[in-house]
Amino acid sequence: MTKSDDKRVPALRFKGFTDEWEQRKLENITKRISRKNLNLDSTLPLTISAQYGLVDQRKFFDKQIASKKLENYLLLKNGEFAYNKSYSKDYPFGAIKRLNNYKLGVLSTLYIAFKPVSINTDYLEEYFDSTKWYKEIYKRATEGARNHGLLNISPQDFFELNLSIPNNRIEQERISEILKLLSLLITLQQRKVKLINKLKNALLTHFISKTSSQSASKTLKDITNIRGGYAFKSSEFTKSGFPVIKIANISQNGEIEGPYSYVLSLKSDYQLAKNDIVLAMSGATTGKIARVNSNNIYLQNQRVGYFVNNHKIDYNYLYYLLISDQFKRQLERILISGAQPNVSASDIEKFKFVILKSKKQQSKISTLFKHIDYVLKAGNNKMHTLIQIKQFLLQNMFI
Repeated sequence: MTKSDDKRVPALRFKGFTDEWEQRKLENITKRISRKNLNLDSTLPLTISAQYGLVDQRKFFDKQIASKKLENYLLLKNGEFAYNKSYSKDYPFGAIKRLNNYKLGVLSTLYIAFKPVSINTDYLEEYFDSTKWYKEIYKRATEGARNHGLLNISPQDFFELNLSIPNNRIEQERISEILKLLSLLITLQQRKVKLINKLKNALLTHFISKTSSQSASKTLKDITNIRGGYAFKSSEFTKSGFPVIKIANISQNGEIEGPYSYVLSLKSDYQLAKNDIVLAMSGATTGKIARVNSNNIYLQNQRVGYFVNNHKIDYNYLYYLLISDQFKRQLERILISGAQPNVSASDIEKFKFVILKSKKQQSKISTLFKHIDYVLKAGNNKMHTLIQIKQFLLQNMFI
Protein backbone atom coordinates (compact mmCIF):
# COMPACT_ATOMS: atom_id res chain seq x y z
CA MET A 1 0.00 0.00 0.00
CA THR A 2 1.40 3.40 -0.97
CA LYS A 3 1.29 6.41 1.30
CA SER A 4 -1.44 7.99 -0.87
CA ASP A 5 -3.59 4.87 -0.45
CA ASP A 6 -3.68 5.20 3.34
CA LYS A 7 -7.23 6.39 4.20
CA ARG A 8 -6.82 6.45 7.96
CA VAL A 9 -7.91 9.61 9.80
CA PRO A 10 -4.83 11.52 11.02
CA ALA A 11 -4.53 12.33 14.71
CA LEU A 12 -6.16 15.69 15.46
CA ARG A 13 -4.00 18.71 16.26
CA PHE A 14 -4.73 22.09 17.80
CA LYS A 15 -3.77 25.19 15.86
CA GLY A 16 -0.91 27.07 17.48
CA PHE A 17 0.53 24.04 19.32
CA THR A 18 3.51 21.88 18.56
CA ASP A 19 3.27 18.62 16.64
CA GLU A 20 5.97 17.15 18.86
CA TRP A 21 4.67 14.04 20.57
CA GLU A 22 6.76 11.38 22.18
CA GLN A 23 6.48 7.83 23.43
CA ARG A 24 7.07 7.71 27.18
CA LYS A 25 7.00 4.74 29.49
CA LEU A 26 4.36 4.74 32.19
CA GLU A 27 7.09 4.28 34.83
CA ASN A 28 8.63 7.63 33.80
CA ILE A 29 5.47 9.69 34.24
CA THR A 30 3.82 7.90 37.20
CA LYS A 31 4.78 6.36 40.51
CA ARG A 32 3.54 3.00 41.70
CA ILE A 33 1.48 3.00 44.91
CA SER A 34 2.11 0.16 47.33
CA ARG A 35 0.94 1.78 50.57
CA LYS A 36 -1.20 -0.46 52.74
CA ASN A 37 -4.21 0.46 54.83
CA LEU A 38 -2.33 -0.50 58.02
CA ASN A 39 -3.93 2.15 60.22
CA LEU A 40 -7.40 1.59 58.78
CA ASP A 41 -7.45 5.10 57.34
CA SER A 42 -10.35 3.90 55.16
CA THR A 43 -13.00 1.22 55.51
CA LEU A 44 -14.45 1.87 52.04
CA PRO A 45 -13.86 -1.14 49.75
CA LEU A 46 -13.66 -0.10 46.09
CA THR A 47 -14.26 -1.85 42.79
CA ILE A 48 -13.85 -0.70 39.20
CA SER A 49 -16.98 -0.15 37.15
CA ALA A 50 -16.30 0.39 33.46
CA GLN A 51 -19.12 2.98 33.36
CA TYR A 52 -18.74 4.71 36.74
CA GLY A 53 -15.05 4.23 37.52
CA LEU A 54 -13.87 3.45 41.06
CA VAL A 55 -17.02 3.02 43.16
CA ASP A 56 -18.17 1.70 46.52
CA GLN A 57 -18.10 -2.09 46.25
CA ARG A 58 -20.97 -2.50 48.73
CA LYS A 59 -23.35 -0.38 46.66
CA PHE A 60 -22.23 -1.80 43.31
CA PHE A 61 -22.67 -5.46 44.30
CA ASP A 62 -25.23 -4.93 47.11
CA LYS A 63 -22.72 -6.66 49.38
CA GLN A 64 -19.08 -6.52 50.43
CA ILE A 65 -16.81 -8.85 48.45
CA ALA A 66 -13.66 -7.67 50.20
CA SER A 67 -12.39 -9.29 53.40
CA LYS A 68 -13.54 -7.73 56.66
CA LYS A 69 -9.87 -7.25 57.55
CA LEU A 70 -8.82 -4.35 55.35
CA GLU A 71 -5.37 -3.62 56.83
CA ASN A 72 -3.50 -5.40 54.03
CA TYR A 73 -5.48 -3.75 51.22
CA LEU A 74 -4.01 -0.96 49.10
CA LEU A 75 -4.94 2.52 50.32
CA LEU A 76 -5.92 4.77 47.41
CA LYS A 77 -6.27 8.54 47.60
CA ASN A 78 -8.42 10.86 45.51
CA GLY A 79 -6.81 11.50 42.10
CA GLU A 80 -4.83 8.25 42.06
CA PHE A 81 -5.32 5.48 39.49
CA ALA A 82 -5.86 1.74 39.61
CA TYR A 83 -5.69 -0.99 36.97
CA ASN A 84 -8.12 -3.90 37.18
CA LYS A 85 -6.72 -6.85 35.21
CA SER A 86 -10.13 -8.52 34.97
CA TYR A 87 -11.20 -8.65 31.34
CA SER A 88 -14.60 -8.85 29.67
CA LYS A 89 -16.13 -8.74 26.19
CA ASP A 90 -16.33 -4.94 26.18
CA TYR A 91 -13.02 -4.48 28.03
CA PRO A 92 -10.69 -7.17 26.65
CA PHE A 93 -7.64 -5.69 28.39
CA GLY A 94 -9.20 -4.64 31.68
CA ALA A 95 -9.90 -1.09 32.86
CA ILE A 96 -7.82 1.76 34.29
CA LYS A 97 -9.73 4.35 36.32
CA ARG A 98 -9.02 7.34 38.57
CA LEU A 99 -10.50 7.73 42.05
CA ASN A 100 -12.78 10.76 41.67
CA ASN A 101 -15.77 10.21 43.96
CA TYR A 102 -14.15 9.61 47.37
CA LYS A 103 -11.30 11.04 49.43
CA LEU A 104 -9.95 7.58 50.31
CA GLY A 105 -10.71 3.94 49.52
CA VAL A 106 -9.13 0.50 49.65
CA LEU A 107 -8.43 -2.01 46.91
CA SER A 108 -7.34 -5.62 46.63
CA THR A 109 -3.63 -6.09 45.96
CA LEU A 110 -4.66 -7.74 42.68
CA TYR A 111 -5.05 -4.17 41.39
CA ILE A 112 -2.03 -2.14 40.24
CA ALA A 113 -2.21 1.37 41.69
CA PHE A 114 -0.25 4.47 40.64
CA LYS A 115 -0.29 8.27 40.62
CA PRO A 116 0.81 10.77 37.93
CA VAL A 117 4.01 12.72 38.61
CA SER A 118 5.00 14.36 35.31
CA ILE A 119 1.89 14.41 33.17
CA ASN A 120 -1.44 16.20 33.24
CA THR A 121 -3.69 13.94 35.33
CA ASP A 122 -6.81 14.73 33.29
CA TYR A 123 -4.98 13.87 30.06
CA LEU A 124 -3.94 10.55 31.58
CA GLU A 125 -7.52 9.77 32.60
CA GLU A 126 -8.84 10.49 29.11
CA TYR A 127 -6.01 8.48 27.53
CA PHE A 128 -7.02 5.41 29.52
CA ASP A 129 -10.65 5.93 28.46
CA SER A 130 -9.49 5.35 24.88
CA THR A 131 -8.24 2.04 23.46
CA LYS A 132 -4.81 3.39 22.51
CA TRP A 133 -3.10 1.52 25.36
CA TYR A 134 -4.59 -1.87 24.44
CA LYS A 135 -1.82 -2.84 22.03
CA GLU A 136 0.77 -2.29 24.77
CA ILE A 137 -1.07 -4.68 27.10
CA TYR A 138 -1.50 -7.12 24.21
CA LYS A 139 2.28 -7.30 23.76
CA ARG A 140 2.74 -8.27 27.39
CA ALA A 141 -0.28 -10.48 28.16
CA THR A 142 -0.86 -13.22 25.61
CA GLU A 143 -4.11 -15.16 25.29
CA GLY A 144 -2.51 -18.30 26.68
CA ALA A 145 -1.47 -16.49 29.85
CA ARG A 146 -5.03 -15.68 30.92
CA ASN A 147 -6.53 -17.52 33.85
CA HIS A 148 -9.52 -17.11 36.16
CA GLY A 149 -10.70 -14.04 34.24
CA LEU A 150 -7.48 -12.08 34.91
CA LEU A 151 -4.77 -10.96 32.53
CA ASN A 152 -1.41 -12.33 33.54
CA ILE A 153 0.66 -9.16 33.44
CA SER A 154 3.19 -8.27 36.11
CA PRO A 155 3.51 -4.78 37.61
CA GLN A 156 6.98 -4.53 36.06
CA ASP A 157 5.57 -5.22 32.58
CA PHE A 158 2.63 -2.91 33.21
CA PHE A 159 4.88 0.06 33.96
CA GLU A 160 6.80 -0.65 30.74
CA LEU A 161 3.74 0.47 28.74
CA ASN A 162 4.52 3.16 26.16
CA LEU A 163 2.09 6.11 25.99
CA SER A 164 1.77 8.81 23.30
CA ILE A 165 2.09 12.21 24.96
CA PRO A 166 2.35 15.78 23.58
CA ASN A 167 5.46 17.53 24.86
CA ASN A 168 3.43 20.69 25.33
CA ARG A 169 1.63 20.55 28.73
CA ILE A 170 -0.89 23.12 27.51
CA GLU A 171 -1.82 20.80 24.65
CA GLN A 172 -2.33 17.99 27.16
CA GLU A 173 -4.66 20.26 29.13
CA ARG A 174 -6.61 21.36 26.04
CA ILE A 175 -7.15 17.78 24.86
CA SER A 176 -8.40 16.70 28.27
CA GLU A 177 -10.54 19.84 28.60
CA ILE A 178 -12.36 19.16 25.31
CA LEU A 179 -12.98 15.52 26.21
CA LYS A 180 -14.15 16.37 29.72
CA LEU A 181 -16.58 18.99 28.44
CA LEU A 182 -17.95 16.40 26.03
CA SER A 183 -18.30 13.92 28.91
CA LEU A 184 -20.22 16.56 30.86
CA LEU A 185 -22.59 17.07 27.90
CA ILE A 186 -23.17 13.32 27.74
CA THR A 187 -23.86 13.15 31.50
CA LEU A 188 -26.31 16.06 31.32
CA GLN A 189 -28.08 14.53 28.32
CA GLN A 190 -28.33 11.16 30.11
CA ARG A 191 -29.80 12.96 33.13
CA LYS A 192 -32.30 14.78 30.91
CA VAL A 193 -33.44 11.51 29.28
CA LYS A 194 -33.76 9.88 32.70
CA LEU A 195 -35.92 12.76 34.00
CA ILE A 196 -38.17 12.65 30.91
CA ASN A 197 -38.63 8.91 31.47
CA LYS A 198 -39.50 9.61 35.10
CA LEU A 199 -42.05 12.22 34.00
CA LYS A 200 -43.55 9.75 31.51
CA ASN A 201 -43.94 7.06 34.18
CA ALA A 202 -45.54 9.55 36.59
CA LEU A 203 -48.01 10.66 33.93
CA LEU A 204 -48.78 7.04 33.02
CA THR A 205 -49.66 6.39 36.66
CA HIS A 206 -51.79 9.53 36.84
CA PHE A 207 -53.71 9.25 33.57
CA ILE A 208 -53.79 5.49 33.02
CA SER A 209 -54.23 4.06 36.51
CA LYS A 210 -56.31 6.70 38.29
CA THR A 211 -60.00 5.86 38.85
CA SER A 212 -62.52 8.66 38.33
CA SER A 213 -66.09 9.24 37.21
CA GLN A 214 -64.74 9.45 33.65
CA SER A 215 -63.24 5.97 33.78
CA ALA A 216 -64.40 2.39 34.12
CA SER A 217 -62.83 -0.93 35.02
CA LYS A 218 -62.74 -3.40 32.14
CA THR A 219 -60.95 -6.61 31.26
CA LEU A 220 -58.66 -6.64 28.27
CA LYS A 221 -61.09 -9.02 26.54
CA ASP A 222 -63.78 -6.30 26.76
CA ILE A 223 -61.73 -4.02 24.51
CA THR A 224 -59.55 -6.34 22.39
CA ASN A 225 -58.42 -9.90 21.95
CA ILE A 226 -55.06 -11.52 21.27
CA ARG A 227 -54.44 -13.32 18.01
CA GLY A 228 -51.83 -16.06 18.06
CA GLY A 229 -49.10 -16.29 15.43
CA TYR A 230 -48.55 -18.74 12.59
CA ALA A 231 -46.28 -21.77 13.05
CA PHE A 232 -43.96 -21.37 10.10
CA LYS A 233 -41.94 -24.48 9.24
CA SER A 234 -38.16 -24.16 9.12
CA SER A 235 -38.28 -25.19 5.45
CA GLU A 236 -40.38 -22.08 4.64
CA PHE A 237 -37.69 -19.60 5.70
CA THR A 238 -35.58 -18.02 2.96
CA LYS A 239 -32.97 -15.28 2.62
CA SER A 240 -35.44 -12.73 1.25
CA GLY A 241 -39.16 -12.10 1.02
CA PHE A 242 -41.56 -11.01 3.77
CA PRO A 243 -39.87 -10.48 7.18
CA VAL A 244 -41.25 -12.58 10.04
CA ILE A 245 -41.40 -11.21 13.60
CA LYS A 246 -40.25 -13.91 16.01
CA ILE A 247 -39.96 -13.77 19.80
CA ALA A 248 -36.24 -13.07 19.40
CA ASN A 249 -37.09 -9.87 17.48
CA ILE A 250 -38.87 -8.38 20.52
CA SER A 251 -36.04 -6.91 22.58
CA GLN A 252 -35.76 -6.33 26.32
CA ASN A 253 -36.25 -2.59 25.77
CA GLY A 254 -39.59 -3.12 24.00
CA GLU A 255 -38.37 -2.54 20.44
CA ILE A 256 -38.68 -4.79 17.39
CA GLU A 257 -35.18 -5.40 16.07
CA GLY A 258 -33.53 -7.53 13.37
CA PRO A 259 -32.06 -9.67 12.03
CA TYR A 260 -35.21 -11.21 10.59
CA SER A 261 -36.12 -14.47 8.95
CA TYR A 262 -38.06 -14.28 5.69
CA VAL A 263 -40.74 -16.28 3.88
CA LEU A 264 -41.88 -16.07 0.26
CA SER A 265 -45.62 -16.57 0.73
CA LEU A 266 -47.81 -13.87 2.26
CA LYS A 267 -50.04 -15.18 5.05
CA SER A 268 -52.65 -12.41 4.96
CA ASP A 269 -54.32 -13.54 8.21
CA TYR A 270 -51.02 -13.02 10.04
CA GLN A 271 -49.98 -9.77 8.44
CA LEU A 272 -48.71 -6.93 10.66
CA ALA A 273 -48.47 -3.26 9.72
CA LYS A 274 -46.83 -0.18 11.18
CA ASN A 275 -47.95 0.65 14.78
CA ASP A 276 -49.49 -2.79 15.35
CA ILE A 277 -48.94 -3.95 18.94
CA VAL A 278 -47.35 -7.33 19.64
CA LEU A 279 -46.56 -9.37 22.75
CA ALA A 280 -43.75 -11.88 23.42
CA MET A 281 -45.58 -14.89 24.86
CA SER A 282 -42.59 -17.07 25.80
CA GLY A 283 -38.82 -17.01 26.17
CA ALA A 284 -36.51 -14.51 27.85
CA THR A 285 -38.64 -11.51 26.79
CA THR A 286 -42.00 -12.99 27.89
CA GLY A 287 -44.51 -10.19 28.50
CA LYS A 288 -42.61 -7.56 26.52
CA ILE A 289 -44.84 -5.23 24.49
CA ALA A 290 -43.63 -3.66 21.24
CA ARG A 291 -45.00 -1.74 18.29
CA VAL A 292 -44.14 -2.42 14.66
CA ASN A 293 -42.05 0.61 13.76
CA SER A 294 -41.64 0.24 9.99
CA ASN A 295 -43.86 0.48 6.92
CA ASN A 296 -42.73 -2.97 5.75
CA ILE A 297 -45.24 -5.81 5.70
CA TYR A 298 -44.34 -8.16 8.55
CA LEU A 299 -45.72 -11.60 9.32
CA GLN A 300 -46.46 -12.87 12.82
CA ASN A 301 -44.68 -16.00 14.01
CA GLN A 302 -45.98 -18.42 16.67
CA ARG A 303 -45.78 -17.29 20.33
CA VAL A 304 -45.93 -13.68 19.17
CA GLY A 305 -49.35 -12.31 20.16
CA TYR A 306 -51.06 -9.52 18.24
CA PHE A 307 -53.55 -7.18 19.94
CA VAL A 308 -56.41 -6.89 17.49
CA ASN A 309 -57.50 -3.35 16.62
CA ASN A 310 -61.31 -3.68 16.76
CA HIS A 311 -61.94 0.07 17.29
CA LYS A 312 -63.53 -0.42 20.72
CA ILE A 313 -60.71 1.70 22.12
CA ASP A 314 -58.21 4.21 20.75
CA TYR A 315 -55.42 1.88 19.59
CA ASN A 316 -52.59 4.20 20.66
CA TYR A 317 -54.23 4.54 24.07
CA LEU A 318 -54.30 0.73 24.28
CA TYR A 319 -50.52 0.68 23.76
CA TYR A 320 -49.96 2.96 26.76
CA LEU A 321 -52.27 0.79 28.87
CA LEU A 322 -50.12 -2.21 27.97
CA ILE A 323 -46.83 -0.59 28.97
CA SER A 324 -48.27 0.78 32.24
CA ASP A 325 -47.71 -0.60 35.73
CA GLN A 326 -51.28 -1.98 35.62
CA PHE A 327 -50.15 -4.48 32.99
CA LYS A 328 -46.76 -5.25 34.58
CA ARG A 329 -48.19 -6.01 38.02
CA GLN A 330 -50.79 -8.41 36.62
CA LEU A 331 -48.20 -10.06 34.38
CA GLU A 332 -45.93 -10.80 37.36
CA ARG A 333 -48.78 -12.63 39.09
CA ILE A 334 -49.48 -15.05 36.23
CA LEU A 335 -46.03 -15.44 34.66
CA ILE A 336 -45.20 -19.13 34.43
CA SER A 337 -41.50 -19.47 35.10
CA GLY A 338 -39.22 -22.40 34.46
CA ALA A 339 -36.95 -23.56 31.68
CA GLN A 340 -39.17 -21.67 29.22
CA PRO A 341 -41.21 -18.79 30.76
CA ASN A 342 -44.53 -18.27 28.99
CA VAL A 343 -47.99 -16.70 29.20
CA SER A 344 -51.31 -17.64 27.61
CA ALA A 345 -53.65 -15.39 25.64
CA SER A 346 -56.59 -16.38 27.84
CA ASP A 347 -54.76 -15.26 30.99
CA ILE A 348 -53.69 -11.95 29.45
CA GLU A 349 -57.24 -11.23 28.30
CA LYS A 350 -58.43 -11.45 31.92
CA PHE A 351 -56.25 -8.49 32.95
CA LYS A 352 -58.27 -5.56 34.33
CA PHE A 353 -57.63 -1.91 33.50
CA VAL A 354 -58.98 1.47 34.52
CA ILE A 355 -60.01 2.93 31.17
CA LEU A 356 -61.25 6.37 30.16
CA LYS A 357 -64.78 6.06 28.78
CA SER A 358 -64.45 8.73 26.09
CA LYS A 359 -62.45 7.78 22.98
CA LYS A 360 -61.83 11.50 22.45
CA GLN A 361 -60.13 11.70 25.86
CA GLN A 362 -58.25 8.49 25.13
CA SER A 363 -56.95 10.06 21.93
CA LYS A 364 -55.82 13.22 23.75
CA ILE A 365 -53.91 11.17 26.34
CA SER A 366 -52.26 8.99 23.71
CA THR A 367 -51.27 12.12 21.73
CA LEU A 368 -49.61 13.54 24.85
CA PHE A 369 -47.57 10.36 25.33
CA LYS A 370 -46.67 10.24 21.64
CA HIS A 371 -45.16 13.72 22.01
CA ILE A 372 -43.23 12.59 25.08
CA ASP A 373 -41.97 9.53 23.17
CA TYR A 374 -40.86 11.80 20.34
CA VAL A 375 -38.89 13.98 22.77
CA LEU A 376 -37.40 10.85 24.36
CA LYS A 377 -36.32 9.46 21.00
CA ALA A 378 -34.73 12.78 20.03
CA GLY A 379 -32.98 12.93 23.41
CA ASN A 380 -31.65 9.39 23.07
CA ASN A 381 -30.45 10.10 19.53
CA LYS A 382 -28.61 13.21 20.72
CA MET A 383 -27.03 11.23 23.56
CA HIS A 384 -25.84 8.49 21.19
CA THR A 385 -24.45 11.11 18.79
CA LEU A 386 -22.46 12.74 21.60
CA ILE A 387 -21.11 9.34 22.65
CA GLN A 388 -20.07 8.61 19.04
CA ILE A 389 -18.33 11.99 18.81
CA LYS A 390 -16.39 11.28 21.99
CA GLN A 391 -15.43 7.80 20.81
CA PHE A 392 -14.17 9.30 17.55
CA LEU A 393 -12.12 11.92 19.38
CA LEU A 394 -10.70 9.35 21.81
CA GLN A 395 -9.42 7.37 18.86
CA ASN A 396 -8.08 10.34 16.93
CA MET A 397 -6.75 12.86 19.47
CA PHE A 398 -3.95 10.54 20.48
CA ILE A 399 -1.23 9.31 18.14
